[in-house]
Amino acid sequence: MSTQSYPHALPQDAAPEVSSLSSRRGGAILLLLCLVQFMDVLDASILNIALPSIKRDLDFSQQSLQWVVSGYILTYGGFLLLGGRAADLLGRRRILVSGLVLFAASSLAGGLAHSGGLLIAARFAQGLGAAMLSPAALSTLTTTFRSDKDRHKALGAWAAVSGLGGAAGVLFGGLLVEGPGWRWVLFVNIPFCVIAFFGAFALLTKERKVAALANFDALGAFLVTGGMLLLVYALVKAPDVGWGATRTLAELAGAGAMLLAFVANESRVRNPLVPMSILRVKGVAVADATQMLALAGFFSMFFFLTLYMQTVLHFSPIQTGTAYLPLTGAIIIAAGVSSQLFARIGTKPVIVTGSLVGAGGLYWLSRIPVHGSYVSNILPGLLVTAFGVGAVFVGATTAANAGVGEDKAGLAAGLLNTAQQLGAALGLAILSALATARTHSLLDAGHASVAEASTHGFQRALMAGALFAVAAGLVALLAPNTRATEPAPSIEAVPEGV
Repeated sequence: MSTQSYPHALPQDAAPEVSSLSSRRGGAILLLLCLVQFMDVLDASILNIALPSIKRDLDFSQQSLQWVVSGYILTYGGFLLLGGRAADLLGRRRILVSGLVLFAASSLAGGLAHSGGLLIAARFAQGLGAAMLSPAALSTLTTTFRSDKDRHKALGAWAAVSGLGGAAGVLFGGLLVEGPGWRWVLFVNIPFCVIAFFGAFALLTKERKVAALANFDALGAFLVTGGMLLLVYALVKAPDVGWGATRTLAELAGAGAMLLAFVANESRVRNPLVPMSILRVKGVAVADATQMLALAGFFSMFFFLTLYMQTVLHFSPIQTGTAYLPLTGAIIIAAGVSSQLFARIGTKPVIVTGSLVGAGGLYWLSRIPVHGSYVSNILPGLLVTAFGVGAVFVGATTAANAGVGEDKAGLAAGLLNTAQQLGAALGLAILSALATARTHSLLDAGHASVAEASTHGFQRALMAGALFAVAAGLVALLAPNTRATEPAPSIEAVPEGV
């Protein structure tokens, strides 16, 4: 056996200051980091309700309009691993602040855009900024709060904010579109960024040293980023091009080849960008897979329910946004309760139960009728789903970061967020294809009106979402039952074979 060291890891004297949630400073740090995550998740959903107004004002075609959303998802998902590792190597505060500057500048450019091309370019840049922000913030959280009690509470708050951001995005989107206009769904990011920017300098410790980049794994960075970008692009475009089309198959094969080449490269280079040893940390891979499957079902729910409420039930944007308020409260409650259960029963029972409860809620929602009502047909299923979402998010986030050393915290955060983005892209692509196929089949056969055919399509998509949630619960059964969340020593310092 031999002992290895990892030259790129942050030096010991650059480790972040350990804080307690009981202190004023610790509470302020948690608030800052949750603000960053809230902004990230909010931006992924807030533009959905504004799309009709954007299409009209900037003269988008139906085909090109999807890139207002997909452009953000593409660069966010594609650069997350690189952003997470950069936080470990270059300093978490440095990457966080850089991401805030890029996110604010691109939000301003998008809000001022007077052409479709400029808006899409701004959304690409926003996604890149988010890919820097999210893993830097999560890794700062997991290395700042070290006691079991504090870490459980901090991760519970983080997970609650993650669920809250998706629901709040729909609400704020409706309020802003019907109020000052769609451009404010982008401008609203700027004050958040300004607050977080000054908060980062006031609260977060500056790393006194950073890693030497002389042996930076440039090939690994190119392969993983290129592979992730191509994979997310293929998933986003597949419903339009066709899953069996030569182009889609070629893109998926190319992405797979690049990612396999990345794994081969990381196993042979001296200073890998993503040390494969992180996957030897118990529970990391299973937690990431669970989160990916859960997001495939839960994230897509917002898309289809929003369409159902606006196109079938004829809700206004504000009515649609307000309809998600109970979901927001239920997610916060579920996340808080779940975080208190980990010390008693561990993460596995919470994740499995949450996945099945969420699946039940999605099944309930899959029975929405053409002439439905909010109180009887939407609200009950929405509340049940919310309790499942809160439990799964906080459980998987805790399990994915348990036992990860400080020098890998950014990488672990990047892996988890990558799983989330892949799940969102994969789920929306598959479920959209299922919904569209069902709707077109009924319309072509002349057996249903547009509203009836659309509703049947939404039903099928939500049912498939429930199956994704069940699959997440089954995968979670393979995970260890995590009770403690103290980071383990750096994996690279453990003798081989241990």
